[in-house]
Parts: sequence; C-alpha cells; structure tokens
Amino acid sequence: MKKFSTAALLLAVASASGAHAAEETTTSQRCAFLQNAPDQHTVVRGDTLWDISGKFLQHPWCWPQVWGMNRDQIRNPHWIYPGQIVYFDRASGKLRLGAPVGQGNAGGIPTVRLSPQLRTEGLGQDAVPAIPSSVIEPFLSQPLIVAEGELQDAPRIMATEEGRVILGKNDKAFVRGDLKSGTSFQVFRPGTPLKDPVSREVIGHEAVYLGTVKLERPAQAANEAHVFRVVTVKEEMGVGDRLLPVPPSPILNYVPHPPEKNVDARIVSVYGGVSQAGQNQIVTVNRGSKDGIDLGTVLELYRYGQVVTDRTEKGSFFSIGSWGKPKVKLPDNQYGSLFIFRIFDNISYGLVMQVTDTVQIGDVAKSPE
Repeated sequence: MKKFSTAALLLAVASASGAHAAEETTTSQRCAFLQNAPDQHTVVRGDTLWDISGKFLQHPWCWPQVWGMNRDQIRNPHWIYPGQIVYFDRASGKLRLGAPVGQGNAGGIPTVRLSPQLRTEGLGQDAVPAIPSSVIEPFLSQPLIVAEGELQDAPRIMATEEGRVILGKNDKAFVRGDLKSGTSFQVFRPGTPLKDPVSREVIGHEAVYLGTVKLERPAQAANEAHVFRVVTVKEEMGVGDRLLPVPPSPILNYVPHPPEKNVDARIVSVYGGVSQAGQNQIVTVNRGSKDGIDLGTVLELYRYGQVVTDRTEKGSFFSIGSWGKPKVKLPDNQYGSLFIFRIFDNISYGLVMQVTDTVQIGDVAKSPE
C-alpha cells in the first residue's frame, strides 16, 4: 500500500481549493452586475428572464448563476409570474424573488420568500419565459435538418384535386406511402445543402417547411391513395413534396448556460436565405450535439479582426509603400450573443440576442470568455 505524506495531502487539498476559488472568481467576473443596477424590478407581462436579468447583469445569460436556485429549479424555471418582485441582494450578490413579508426590516431590505411557490392550476401558463418564445416557436418543429436522401422514403403527395399545381388551405392532397398510423403531418421539400464555412464540406440538408396536412381518409387498398386536407400553408406546396409526422409540442423554457467544453463554431446560414441577420433572427452554426452543444447553450458572436499592414513600422530606407512592412492581425470584435434552441448532430439553430453589428455567414460563435 502506498503511503501519502501529510504535506502531499495538504498540497492536494490546497490545489483543489485554489482551483475551486479560481472557478468561482471567473464565474463572478463573467457574471458581474451593472454599476447602475436597480434595487428591484416588478415583473410585467411580456418580460423574459433574459430581459429581467439584463437590467441587473452585464451578461443577461448569467441569470442562473445569480438567482441562488438549485439545479432542479434552474432546469424548470416556470416560477416567475407578472406582479412578482425581483430584488437585488447586494450583500450576497444574488437576485431574489418574492414579495415583502414584513415591513420595517433592518436596513430597509425586505425579507423575501426564497423558494418558489407551487401552483396546482395552470402551472407555467402565465410564467415568464427564458427568451421570447413567440420568436422561436415556429422553428422548434421546422425547419428540419436531414441527411441526403432521408426524405426519399417518406410519404409523398402524388396528386392534387382537379390537377392543381399549387395547394392552398382546405385543398385536398392525395398521398402515397406508409403513414405508420399517423394522422397529422408536416410537409417538406428537400432544400439546399449546408456547407461548413471552414471545411467546405456538406454537413446537412435543410428541408424547407411548407405547411401542415391532416388525414381525412386512409387508403382502403394497396393501390389506393390516402386523402389529406391542407391545414396550413407557409410556402407553395404541390406534387412530390414529402410528409413527416408532426413532432410533440416542445418545452419552451430553456435555461441559458455556457457549453461544458470549449466550442469554436462558425455561422453557416441565416434562415430565410439572406446573408445577414439582426437581433431576434435565426441562424445555424456548424456545431451540434456531437460537439457538446445542448439546449440553452449560449455562444458569443465575434467577427475576425482584419490583417492590416503596419505602415508606422520603421522599414528599409529603400522600401516603397507597404513593401517590407509587417502584417498585424487586429483583435476579433465581440458584438453579440447567440442562444441555441434546436440541435442536430452537426448543426444547431440559434436565436440572435443583443448585437451591436449584423451577423454574417462565416462569423465566429464560441464559448463565453
């Protein structure tokens, strides 16, 4: 049996304590409060946890670290409602939720209830969401990232009523294929391939979401078509388009957090086929679940600094113009943050949060420093 000296044990404990202290210091620096942060904020309808935290914190996505919640509460934050008050406890550097339960407390700081109240009726229906859920809701089930040929075996529209080229709401569509007992479907069309801005390899295909259809009459024989009725139309829908089952309704309240391991991603595309994005628009990045990204991951957006010639450097007596002058890279410019809300193996969708510049394809999205 190996023997360990007391000095070695103390050194190990000190190293662990030092690492923990360094981690806490880094978190504290990263999640610093604004110098002009208010003492309290009354929650109103339309607030989000991101908005509320932005009134107190330099980085709003840090709110889970400063609420003083346990891990279960953080993962299911359906507990802040309009009318409640968020207090800034300056002594502990935490945000507290509740209402005053006594008056005339020492120092004028109200005593607040630190544990969330349970609601047995309508739980979460009126709760404040983490981010603007109305913005991302349409993207939680569409668009869809598919492998090449993945839609090939999906049920397909093979004919339309009266030979119509384009289907509209309430029109009939005739479908062939195995429905696997499904009755409600989304309609997709294979889209353009998405290429990694760095490797230039195709990392997925974004299927174009066209709308929804509902089964009206299943086929009665193997050589007969199913009859569907068009429920909603987002884009032109017609013969050859493919059907996939409507996914279950997702949970909308995601908790922002930095990725567990270092992520260095690039913007692949801006949803809608444009080249630039602004606040509250949707973009894709070339990293996914295989790279440690999960729901609620927050990445910081950067634009690469240009490489310029240092014309101030003293060069050769015979040098002309910029010849012989050194090339210097300017610092990368951090201009916003990205909230990841939908993930595939190699690609993720993110909501652009506060930005001071436009998001462009090829920009960097990496772990917060």
